[in-house]
Amino acid sequence: MRNKHAIVIGLAITAALTASVPATAAAPASAPRSHCPQLDKNIKWFGDNRAKLQKMIDERGTCSGKGGPRPVAAFDWDNTVVKNDITDATLAWALKHDRILRPKSWKDTSVWLTPAADKALTKACGTSVPVGKPLRTSKNTACADEIFEIREKSQTMAGEAAFAGDWNHRRTVPAYAWIPQLFSGHTPAALTSFAKKARAEQLAAPIGAKQTVGTHTLAGYVRYYDQQKDLIRTLKAAGFDVYIVSASAEPIAEAWSSGVGLDRKHTIGIRSITKHGRLTPGIKGCGGVADGPGGALPYMDGKRCMINQEIFKIKGAKAWKQQDHAHRIALGAGDADTDVTFVNDATGAHVAINRNKSELMCRAFDNADGRWVANPMFIEPMPRKSGSYPCATAGATNEDGTHGPVRRADGSVIPDQLDLAY
Repeated sequence: MRNKHAIVIGLAITAALTASVPATAAAPASAPRSHCPQLDKNIKWFGDNRAKLQKMIDERGTCSGKGGPRPVAAFDWDNTVVKNDITDATLAWALKHDRILRPKSWKDTSVWLTPAADKALTKACGTSVPVGKPLRTSKNTACADEIFEIREKSQTMAGEAAFAGDWNHRRTVPAYAWIPQLFSGHTPAALTSFAKKARAEQLAAPIGAKQTVGTHTLAGYVRYYDQQKDLIRTLKAAGFDVYIVSASAEPIAEAWSSGVGLDRKHTIGIRSITKHGRLTPGIKGCGGVADGPGGALPYMDGKRCMINQEIFKIKGAKAWKQQDHAHRIALGAGDADTDVTFVNDATGAHVAINRNKSELMCRAFDNADGRWVANPMFIEPMPRKSGSYPCATAGATNEDGTHGPVRRADGSVIPDQLDLAY
């Protein structure tokens, strides 16, 4: 019996009477209250991760009784909320259905595109199709191959670098910017429609399916993770404002986010500049970085900037800095080093879906504040990483693209970590 002590109200009560009285003491603070939104106990999480997340929801949501501004949760999308990559899926669909419009010059698509890439694309895709008309990528394997190789590896089919120049490697990556730039000439609504058609195909395909683009083989299915759908549902029920912050083009992300109950207002992605209602190669900046070729994407430190600027309304260079607790997200969820900055900013729970990405998993397994929630991928999880993550030497990406040690907030170096979530 949980309550072993009878209430004394003047006279002693006999032991026999005490034994017959049902326990009436309040439940421990850790016990769930009936009115608190609960994660579905029939949906499996790794280890005690569900309990960790439930505790955070109870502490920070409506059950806390603290009042004040609504707490914020932010999720990456690809391989965090869904299995596989919606940008790859959309590009593959577009290439199979001749939806890429021929640019006047491939160099116009990105200021970082190399002469070698410009030459390779011009040779493979030809010049017979008028400028602004659809390329025949469904039939022209060489053209589809060059485009997808540059997307996938930032190199041509001949192995030459596709992008060169200077950029901040914690704020952008040219290959990510290149996808919305490829869709220049279309309206945002058209790009969303392409993504919706790809979505229908990908959700209908069986788990494990593959598809071919040119001669490239890639995943042919996407699935929403039941665990993340349930987590987002529970967070919303508990009074959290929930956002998607993705390095996908925003019209592509919008085609998917409604599947977890989020609207356009709560979907943040790469934001292209439009002219006469149509997409251009220009990309909107962040934190004082001007609009232009894509120098500030929702990528690594850029995701922090977008969260600070768009959600917490912090403007200018300050948006690149970690804010005080009142202006930080309560929960952040990601799967890659591209997410590490905003996930680390979270004050309540850092959810790391393990794809063996060094900087993210170094922080997750170091667990400096005791609030990291490391979880294997929910579908087709990766095997345990052999050896250790190189946290102490080369786990972090520097602004110039080199690698160095991963450091805690106090500047100390995180030692190498073993994979503990697989």
